[in-house]
Amino acid sequence: MGTPSPLAVLLLAVLLRAPPAAQGRPSFMVILADDLGWGDLGANWAQTKETPNLDELAAQGTRFVDFHSAASTCSPSRASLLTGRLGARNGVTHNFAITSLGGLPLNETTLAEVLQAAGYSTGAIGKWHLGHHGRHHPTSRGFDYYFGIPYSNDMGCTDTPGYNVPPCPPCPRHGAATTSPGDKECYRDVALPLFENLTIIQQPVNLSSLTERYAEAAARFVQRASDSGRPFFLYVALAHMHVPLEVSVPPGSDVYGAALREMDALVGRLRRLAGPNTLLWFTGDNGPWAQKCELAGRLGPLVGAWQRTRGGSPAKQTTWEGGHRVPALVYWPGRVPAARSSRAVLSTLDIFPTLVALAGATLPPNRRFDGLDVSPVLFGQSDEGHEVLLHPNSGAAGKDGAIEALRLAQYKAFYTTGGAKACDGSVGPEERHQPPLIFNLDRDIQEQEPLDVASAEYQAVLPAISRAYTRALEDIATDNVSVADYSRDPAAVPCCSAQHVACRCQAPPAASLDHGTERRATRLCL
Repeated sequence: MGTPSPLAVLLLAVLLRAPPAAQGRPSFMVILADDLGWGDLGANWAQTKETPNLDELAAQGTRFVDFHSAASTCSPSRASLLTGRLGARNGVTHNFAITSLGGLPLNETTLAEVLQAAGYSTGAIGKWHLGHHGRHHPTSRGFDYYFGIPYSNDMGCTDTPGYNVPPCPPCPRHGAATTSPGDKECYRDVALPLFENLTIIQQPVNLSSLTERYAEAAARFVQRASDSGRPFFLYVALAHMHVPLEVSVPPGSDVYGAALREMDALVGRLRRLAGPNTLLWFTGDNGPWAQKCELAGRLGPLVGAWQRTRGGSPAKQTTWEGGHRVPALVYWPGRVPAARSSRAVLSTLDIFPTLVALAGATLPPNRRFDGLDVSPVLFGQSDEGHEVLLHPNSGAAGKDGAIEALRLAQYKAFYTTGGAKACDGSVGPEERHQPPLIFNLDRDIQEQEPLDVASAEYQAVLPAISRAYTRALEDIATDNVSVADYSRDPAAVPCCSAQHVACRCQAPPAASLDHGTERRATRLCL
């Protein structure tokens, strides 16, 4: 075989470096874990041994070690991922309830709506939690197909209640639900529903088979997209690792570890659905729910030591690193460098503008975005992410959605601190800081010792932090800001059959398998 000419070598190099649009529009798979700790990924934390599939993704893709959720609780985090905007702009500042009439404001444009308009097949599988009533349903927010639960897996009773702290009883089968002091945090009156598009196909959902059903629904969606010849956007919002954890383990076994292995196996199955021109982005919605004790995730080094000495948890619902720094992996064979670890400061906010750019679409007008197009970082051409990153209050302290913590380069400033409920029941007191507490995360990732206000380092960085904070608040105040409807009405609760205890009903099994019947599935009440 002859030696290739210099021109042939040059053309091959150009093709290999060509932007995605030149090689056909890519498909996208975004996998969002729930309540996953930064230390739950073996590639992040050596003590974790339950994530071989995710660790393989890290070895064959790029791992981001300074990646952050846009908020530290469910609904605001998901709203920001799908809009590229913080809750202070998109209006979603705290969680929606099962009785919520509203959801993500309808004047906000979702990533699915942009990609749908650009010719993509769009699907959502798993937890939604951005409104389920009326036009807030996923199929009205840009998704061609939806299969999943409308909110968290603990926001309704089931017949397979799994592991929780405190444990919750199964749904009642006869008569009215009864409560006891030990289950005041449990839902008893309404069962957790499973939707396929607009139809409740099972209520209560069987949590023990939900993982398998999610995998099957994803396979069906990807196959239909492939048959159509269109690129796809698949958003998979896992039930893992939110309680209740539904796994079969011998008594005395590590329930959390078993559930983590199950999640890892599911991610492995989802990865195998992705074709060679599919970008897979795995991350989490927020840090672990510490009050769930042995059923909560692993913080790794993100222990929020300053807060721990004052009581409470520095994880989910807080603005400490353990609340919002989450695992993140991006995999795209031949495009995203393999075995690379990036220290760029990135966020779930960046998913929206990055995928829009890679799809060759345009951002919605008349609004500002907190996310960045970080495709140069994904492709290994840069390690520059956010110089300033805002961390909104998420339930532990301060007004929900308000910006009272921010990152500037390696520095983290707190104008308000507070701890969420911890395993021991303590709740750290809300404290205001003026001037702010400032930590240097490069040498104090544990957030243990704030800089001395009299030190030269503190005095040097404070003016830059103050300017960044003022600019950020002014930018939000002058933006096109939405307001979410958080009003409630019991009539908004998804209920397949109000005539049966806990709304029990179930669609015929074929309805969940036959795409032709999924919109007209009849309800079989039990």
